[in-house]
Amino acid sequence: MVNADVSASVAAVFARLYRDHYPVHSIVPVEQFGGDDNASMAADNTSAFNCRRSGQANAPSAASPHANGRAVDVNPYENPWVDPRCACFQPDAFYGSHRVVALSTPAGRAVIVKGGTAWRAFTSAGWTWQDNSTADYQHFDTGYPSRPLRQS
Repeated sequence: MVNADVSASVAAVFARLYRDHYPVHSIVPVEQFGGDDNASMAADNTSAFNCRRSGQANAPSAASPHANGRAVDVNPYENPWVDPRCACFQPDAFYGSHRVVALSTPAGRAVIVKGGTAWRAFTSAGWTWQDNSTADYQHFDTGYPSRPLRQS
C-alpha cells in the first residue's frame, strides 16, 4: 500500500523491475506480520506503508515516509540497513558487509547498488535512495520528512 500521490510512480517502477527481470522475493502488507517491521524484513518482504509507533525506527509518524506511504523497502534481507539502536545491520549482517561478494552470488541480482537495476528504476522516477543518515540499502523514498514526489 502506498500514498495515492505516488501510486502511479510505484506502479511504473515495479513494471520496469518486472520487465528487467529484477527479483522481488516477497510483497505482502506489513499487517501480515502484525505491523512488525523486523519480522517483515526477516521474511525478505518488500514493503511500503507501515505506521510507525514511537519506539520504532523512522518515527515520529508525521515525518516518516513509511507512515505516509511514500517509501518502499526492497528485498531487505539482501539490502539491510544499519539500525542506530544497536549499530548493527538488520535483518542480517551478511549482505551489509559483503555487498561486492554478494553481487556474484545467486541472490546478487537482488542486491541494490548505485547504477543497478532497482536503483535506476526508482531514481529515474524521482525517488531517492537511502535518504537518511545511516546505511539503508533497501530504502527508497520521496524525501524526509515525508513529502509528495517531485515530478521531473
